[in-house]
Amino acid sequence: MLLLLYAAYFVSSLRLSQATDTDCHDRGNRSSNGTVLPVVLWHGMGDTCCFPFSLGSIKKLIEEHTNGTYVRSLEIGANIVLDYESGFFIHPNKQVDYVCKQLAKDERLANGYNAIGFSQGGQFLRAVAQRCPNPPMRVLISLGGQHQGVYGLPKCPTLSVSSCEYITKLLNYAAYDDWVQNELVQATYWHDPLHENTYRLKSSFLADINNELYINERYAENLNKLKKFVMVKFLNDTIVQPKESQWFEFYAPGQDKHILPLNESKVFKNIDLDIMHKCKKLHFLSVEGDHLAISKEWFVKELVPLLLEIY
Repeated sequence: MLLLLYAAYFVSSLRLSQATDTDCHDRGNRSSNGTVLPVVLWHGMGDTCCFPFSLGSIKKLIEEHTNGTYVRSLEIGANIVLDYESGFFIHPNKQVDYVCKQLAKDERLANGYNAIGFSQGGQFLRAVAQRCPNPPMRVLISLGGQHQGVYGLPKCPTLSVSSCEYITKLLNYAAYDDWVQNELVQATYWHDPLHENTYRLKSSFLADINNELYINERYAENLNKLKKFVMVKFLNDTIVQPKESQWFEFYAPGQDKHILPLNESKVFKNIDLDIMHKCKKLHFLSVEGDHLAISKEWFVKELVPLLLEIY
């Protein structure tokens, strides 16, 4: 009888090992036609798709170092004014839905694309990967994305002082009120570690894509179709609090001092990041400097090679 139990354990272990191998090798998208993939960019708060001194220059930089590959910098809405306002006042769910439809219409992305999200654009593009697997996203690079949210007062680039102060008060005292969740983008990824249950119940975006209220297996399955998920943390960040959120880490529940390592958090398994880690799909980069303060040289050295890989 004991021998039979050992045999059953051996067989079940073998099956588990085979399932893990399948996770690593079969979940990813198949190869495209062998050319450098297009690149999709999503800007952060207080920015737009096409300012020549921000994403406009990044677009040109990528084109120059990828032999002119197609780069699409996402514009939310019909004009640059709406695009700017979207960073503050258009709910992420609406933005993600809009982007999914736009990408599906773009024939140049049909064989797959790589994506770079800047600040909150990082978690928004992750939502695209989880909710809209077609066309397939191959590599996701998150520059300063707040994947477990923020719990601190952000600076408000390009806004007036009075507007910034108003947003700060809303986040401090009413982030989880329904109307604030509906009207203010930053409230949708405000993560209060002192009131975890309220966060999970009331967060209308982040708690959903992190599978914290209920498990959406499709989110985990689609995210695992990525070949690589690259997260860049800015070591001297004064905007993202805590800065460890950029590496998918956050405060341990019930306090706001101690950071819980990613592999100890529920999110690690909730969206199958543990499987991605085993399959060596998760990549963590760090860079000195404040939020999004990177040089062209660093970008070309560290990120462009990821865009040149053929899948």
